[in-house]
This record gives sequence, structure tokens and C-alpha cells, in this order.
Amino acid sequence: MTTNNFKVKVDDTFEFDFNDTTLSEIDAVATGKNSYHALDKSKSFHSEIIDQNFTDKEYTVRVNNTDFKVHIDNALDIAIKAMGFTIGATKNVNSIKAPMPGLILDVQVQVGDTVTQDTPLLILEAMKMENLLSSPRDGVIKSITAAVGDAVDKGQLLIEFE
Repeated sequence: MTTNNFKVKVDDTFEFDFNDTTLSEIDAVATGKNSYHALDKSKSFHSEIIDQNFTDKEYTVRVNNTDFKVHIDNALDIAIKAMGFTIGATKNVNSIKAPMPGLILDVQVQVGDTVTQDTPLLILEAMKMENLLSSPRDGVIKSITAAVGDAVDKGQLLIEFE
């Protein structure tokens, strides 16, 4: 059985690690669509999800009338950060660089192509995994410096935008 791991950051200050076991030990019941009641060491907590941004995995949670900003990373997010990726990087990116050393398996765009955010650009094989690199923004491909079969180093320029 696979264990799911989560890293939870609250108000950019406190970090907590959770897994399937720790989550199953939480004494909580749903009291509404986005509200819960929990007990911890005989203390009662009323919580409600006030705001949610699924894309950035950020939530505003009200616990006993105090609001907290909560960010949740799953096991994949944690692994990606460990490999040097940054999630939710700025949208003013003018180039794509190799996030890790690897082998270019496929280039899915050409110079002059107009792309939108999340358009697949290329596939980089690293650590026996295929990693799809997508466009972080809308734009036009200015240059492609890597070709299928190229071995690339971390930080090597792969694609530039106009």
C-alpha cells in the first residue's frame, strides 16, 4: 500500500508533515459542506474553509474565528521541489532552462509557434522519469536550443520566448 505524504505550511510560518496514518488519527467530523469540528487533547476546534485556490493549493481556513493561510504540497510537489523545480514561478519568464540534468526525448514546438500557458513544449527524461515541460505563459517561441537525443545539464537554456 502506498502512503500519501503531505507538507502543510500555515501563514508561511509553521510547517507540518502528514501522511495517511496521521490523517486517519484526526478526530474530526464534517458539520457542513466546508466546515468541520475536531477534537485534539480534549480541546474543541471549529473550522471552515473560507477560500480555496486549487491551482496553487492554497486555502484560507477559519479555526475558532481566526483565519489562517494554508498551503498544501503532496508527495509529487515535494519531489519536484527537491529536484530544483519551482511551482507557480513568475509568468514573466522569457526562457525555459533544464530543471535537472537529463535527455531530451521529444520537442513538441517549433520556432515561431504561438503557445498558450500550459502548452506542452518538450519531454525531458531524468531519473528514469519522463517530465513534460509546459509553457509557463502565453507567447511565441523565439529559439529552441535543444534537440531530440541531446543530453542537457541543469540550468541549460532549452527554449526562449519573444
